[in-house]
Amino acid sequence: MRITIAAVGRGRSGPEQQLYDEYVKRLSWPLFLKEVEAKKSLEGDALKAAEAKLLLEAAPKGALLVALDERGRNITSMKLAEWIEAKRLDGKSDLCFLIGGADGLDPAIRAQADLVLACGSLTWPHLLVRAMLAEQIYRCQQILAGHPYHREG
Repeated sequence: MRITIAAVGRGRSGPEQQLYDEYVKRLSWPLFLKEVEAKKSLEGDALKAAEAKLLLEAAPKGALLVALDERGRNITSMKLAEWIEAKRLDGKSDLCFLIGGADGLDPAIRAQADLVLACGSLTWPHLLVRAMLAEQIYRCQQILAGHPYHREG
């Protein structure tokens, strides 16, 4: 499975980036980060629409789309791993996670997504979400490999 994270905004050095980099190094699945930014002069719905266009353009053609959104489903790491494996067995080879900007995702993204996931009910800094997502992708890889990294309680 080739995985892309398309995210609004630019990363910067710091502990969040270091954590993200650590999990990317551990992955055997190829993981690509595509950062996009809309024009600063836009606001509100116009900004979200512009960001949506950029995010969708950053996604590989034909990729499964997973939108990270507060209105999304809360699922376990095991369920996410099972979903990824089922899609892989269906012949899908590209998966793209979409992380919106500070104002969230445009409804068009949620409508087009194959899966809409929440990172719980709390609001997280976007750079930390990247690191948490990289860890979850690594966790899914380890679950599917039968590695003891993931322990169920």
